[in-house]
Amino acid sequence: MRDVVAELETWWRAGESVGVGTVVGTWKSAPRQPGASMVVGADGSVVGSVSGGCVEGAV
Repeated sequence: MRDVVAELETWWRAGESVGVGTVVGTWKSAPRQPGASMVVGADGSVVGSVSGGCVEGAV
């Protein structure tokens, strides 16, 4: 989550709408560990990652 906090704060201060996705648990092998986060702006811009790229579009 720390890698997205600065951008999240910037968007929040600007009054932008954002979505936040966070990995809360995994099983077997996973590209990201619990705590990995991704922030998506209203314009579709993305900061962070919750997978190896395979589910980013769904988030």
